[in-house]
Amino acid sequence: MNFVAFALQVLAQTLSIYTLFLLARVLLSWFPNLDWSNPILSSLSAITDPYLNAFRGLIPPVGGLDLSSLVAFVALQLAQGLLGFGATSLATSGIGY
Repeated sequence: MNFVAFALQVLAQTLSIYTLFLLARVLLSWFPNLDWSNPILSSLSAITDPYLNAFRGLIPPVGGLDLSSLVAFVALQLAQGLLGFGATSLATSGIGY
């Protein structure tokens, strides 16, 4: 496998891990009594909130529900799929050998 395909695959896997962090952050937001000053929770918030805030500025809450996280997940899955597809097509095409 060439370097570009490997780098794309690593990026796709990184986005997969980030998706898990994002899912944990969204699920934990359903519990209003959590202490977000806890080091683990504050780290999770620091990692995921900048990405979520980009979508919160685009989509206003509807009826008190923040639907921006759904769009954030779709965008993340789309990027992950494109990177994975690019890595697979580069690896199977033989370009770069």
